Amino acid sequence: MKHSSIIVRALWDEDAGVWVASSRDIDGLAVEAETIEMLEPKVLAAIGDLLELNGQVFELPEIPVHIMSEHLAKVPNPRF
Repeated sequence: MKHSSIIVRALWDEDAGVWVASSRDIDGLAVEAETIEMLEPKVLAAIGDLLELNGQVFELPEIPVHIMSEHLAKVPNPRF
């Protein structure tokens, strides 16, 4: 399997109070941390381990990892 980059989605879990990262590109990636800054090194370490365990092949000396965060914020509706 050849890839040019890895897309990681980080979603805020309001109930747990943590960011949760997963990826369709890396089987088994499930990492959480209290902040995005704390999440990034955990994601990169997990990806390194999972690439080796899963036998995934990248044809690059360094693999670009796109960590895309999403957080839903709400503003009160003044009509209510």
